[in-house]
Formats: sequence, C-alpha cells, structure tokens
Amino acid sequence: MKILVLGGYGVFGARLARLLVADGHEVCVAGRNLEAAWSCAADLGCRAIRLDRAGSLDALAAYEVVVDAAGPFHAYGDDPYRLAHAAIAVGVHYLDLSDNADFCAGISALDAEAQDAGICVLSGLSSVPALSSAAVHDLAGDAVPVVIDTAILPGNRAPRGLSVMQSILSQAGRPMPVWSGSRWERAFGWSKPARFTLPGGLVRQAWQIEVPDQRLFPAHFGAQTVRFRAGLELAVMRYGLALFAGLRRVVPIPVNRPVVQVFKVLADLLAPFGSGRGGMSVSVTTRHEHRSWSLLAEDGDGPFIPAVAARALLRRSDLPVGAGPAIEAITLAEAEAAMTDLRVVTERSVAPTSPIFPRVLGPDFDALPEAVKETHLTLGTSRLAGRCEVQRGAGVWPHLLCAIFRFPTATPDIEVDVIKTVTSHGETWLRRFGSSTFRSHLSVGPEGMREKFGPFMFSIGLEVRDGELHYPVTAGRVGPIHLPHRLLPVSIAREFVAEGKFHFDVKILAPVTKQLLVRYRGYLAAEAPGDPRRP
Repeated sequence: MKILVLGGYGVFGARLARLLVADGHEVCVAGRNLEAAWSCAADLGCRAIRLDRAGSLDALAAYEVVVDAAGPFHAYGDDPYRLAHAAIAVGVHYLDLSDNADFCAGISALDAEAQDAGICVLSGLSSVPALSSAAVHDLAGDAVPVVIDTAILPGNRAPRGLSVMQSILSQAGRPMPVWSGSRWERAFGWSKPARFTLPGGLVRQAWQIEVPDQRLFPAHFGAQTVRFRAGLELAVMRYGLALFAGLRRVVPIPVNRPVVQVFKVLADLLAPFGSGRGGMSVSVTTRHEHRSWSLLAEDGDGPFIPAVAARALLRRSDLPVGAGPAIEAITLAEAEAAMTDLRVVTERSVAPTSPIFPRVLGPDFDALPEAVKETHLTLGTSRLAGRCEVQRGAGVWPHLLCAIFRFPTATPDIEVDVIKTVTSHGETWLRRFGSSTFRSHLSVGPEGMREKFGPFMFSIGLEVRDGELHYPVTAGRVGPIHLPHRLLPVSIAREFVAEGKFHFDVKILAPVTKQLLVRYRGYLAAEAPGDPRRP
C-alpha cells in the first residue's frame, strides 16, 4: 500500500514508518519540518514531504492510507477532524494513533460519511484502545468482564515525545470521569497509584490517567469497573508529577509549550537512569477468574508497541468500512504476530477470584443466605443503598470516640450508602449516612479478618450462627502497640435476611466503660447501575 505517515519523524510515527517499510509498504514520512522528515526518510529508505495539517491537504490524493501519528490530539482546535474529512473526500483511508478520549469517541460522527465513501476511518489504533481492547476481548472469551484493568509502563530510557508529555501533563490534577461499580465517578489525573507485574516478575507502579478505554469500554464490554493507569520508571519522576498534579488541583497552572519544554529538559536530565525495559498489562476479572495478559519490551523496543496495532491492521487485504474508535479493530493474535520481529515477550495467567469473606469463612460462607453472600462477593466496586436508624451513646467518652472514628450522629431514619472497593490488600468500605461518612479497610491476616480505622487495627472473629454473619472483635492494636482486652471495643454486629432483604445491626460498646458507643441498624440493596454511555 501507499501510506502517508503524518508525524512520521516523531517518537511513535518513526517507528510505525519503520515497521511499515519492513512489511513492504510504500511509505512517505510527512510533517511540518521537511528537514526532519527527510532525515527520517533517508534512514528508512522511503520518501518524505512537507505537510501541515492546518494547510493544504491536496497531497493526500496520491496515497491509499494516511496515518496521523502526530498529536497532541486534545489540542487539534475547532476542526479536529479536518484531516479525516479531507481523506474521506479523496477516497483515502484514515487511521490515527490518538490516545485522547474525546477525540477517539467523537470520530464516530464521521461514520455515515465514511460508509458512503467506502472508506475506513479509525481513531485510537494504538496501545489504547486498539491493543488493549484486543486483549480484553481475548481474555474475556464468552464471559462478561466485571473489571477491566490496564496499565502502560514505559522504561525511563524510552524517548519522550512532546505531544505525549503535553497530553499527560494537561491531565495531571484535572478531573476525569471513571466508571466504577456501574456508576460514573469523578477522579483526578495522575492519582490512585497501583502496582503491576510484567513478565519475568518485573514490578512497576502506575497512576490513573484518562484514555479512551474508560470512556468506551463500559458500554462496549458491559464491565462494571474500567481502570487505566500509566507509569514512569523513576520514583522521582512519578512523585514529582504527583506533586504537580496536586498543585493543579488548587492552582490552575497552564500546560502550554514552555511548561512542557521545562518538563522535557528535566526528564532528559534523568534519561541516563533507569532502563529501556517497558511493558503493558491488561487484566479481566470475570465472576470466577482473574485473567491477565502482559508484555515486556526489552532493549528499548517499547516505543514500537503503540505502532503495532496499525501495522497489524495494514497487513490485512481489506480494511473495515466506516468511522469509529479502534475497539477490537484487530485481534490479539494479529497484534502478537506483528511483534514477532521485536524484542518482546508476552505472558498470560489465570487464577480463581478470591473475595476476602469466602476466603476467611471457608465452607461456612455457603451456609449464609444468598442476600448476605452477594454483598461479600465484590470483585471491583460494589454499591449498596438503603435506610437505617442511628443511636449514639451519651457521655464524654462515647462522644469523643465517635468523633475520632467519625461515626454518624443519632437519627431515627436516614439514607445510607455503602461502597466496597477491592484493593491490593483487601477491601475498602466507605459508609455514607446522609452527608456524614466514615471509612475502614478490611484485609485477611493469619488470625482471620482484620478491620483498620486509621491507626487502629482490629481482629474480627467472623462466624456464621443460625444463618447470620457475626463480627465480634477479638484483638486490636494502635500502630504496633497491642491493646489489652479491657481496652477493646465490644462489637455486637450481625448481618441477616429479614422480609427478603439484607439487614444489618451494628452495636459497638466503648472500651473500658462498655457504654453504648454507636448503634446503626437498617437494610441495604444493590444500587441500580448507571448509564455507561454518558459520563
């Protein structure tokens, strides 16, 4: 094919051009800087022209396919699809490597135009959403994924393009929609770090940013939770960007070209450190299994990965007609075949899901009523809502402890919500009573269930009696200091089914005095899911 690569001398464009030349395509490198285009073309043994996206696009007619590998796609102005419209007008297939959610989703508006012209128009033919969606489809099989979790983890010695840096910096500290527990929530760019394991046991940390996956996967795959994170190998860079994100949450620092250039200079100073090893991780959690696919690129081949999806698609004899995001535009088998000449290894794993309550209770968990069991089978995020009554103990001591633990105030009837989120260590429970909230973290220890409130950690002797789940406190500590028995609170807490509904009755007595601290009792039911199409 005759293929024009716009931005073909950039970090990813140059690598895509190299792969396409290797596959025997007739490639032309294009961009605003003709000298850079010629230099890249001379190295690859292909042609070069000057082409400005904002200028004349008459040159497109000489090619069969145009690939936009330039960006940053979020900054394409008032007519972001000018290049795609021009390609359709002259009967040229249009592909791009966009990782911007709005740009990628919005290209569907060109579908009728592309269909009428018999042209392929795909946005996001890159690591996301093309490669990530191919992996999700392959991992899920016939099952509906409950949780989709993806991360991209480049090595520090990989070259950094200004467009990619501007895209990430512009998101840092800014609000973004995330689909969590079948509801849209607001999160912030470069937040909520997590660790991922790549082939060979390499562990990297990644932070939440917005890509098309979070916007498009909920409706397409039917998942309850969709997460995406990106990483930086060096801790000084990760936490430095986290500091910048924190500042942008309170101060509207602009991300313009001079700011990006400053970050580029700082990043280049750190370029000799770290490694050229980078990777990608995609995992799917179904009702019964956690399935993952990961890759590790060695010796600096990581920057080729965003070009693999376009290479795989252009190996086909026919391209799909119509316009839309590149979700499942290729298969994972096609992507892996397009990486065979790269220094890349891939790895798959499958493990049974292991929610913490069945793990602690063992066979006794099956003795619980279904309505109770369902509340303790969280795989990503689950949401329960209902109503309850709250009582508070009288006196200075109960009042002080309730303030420390942020227990709700007394009320005869109030709305209550419980959001349970699976973490790498267990589950976080956020309880909301009207406008009042308190949070605890549950995990599994050698002695069984543990529940942590700030610096306080309590051991819970979970037990099933007469079809009810009970939560007695058996031990506790503050930091490393173990509490004597008389300093432990008394927990008279149970979960049960009444009138076909899940009910709870939690009564806590204060340490030492054994006065009533707080008691809240009521019912909960699963919240109805939101609309995955509308963040």
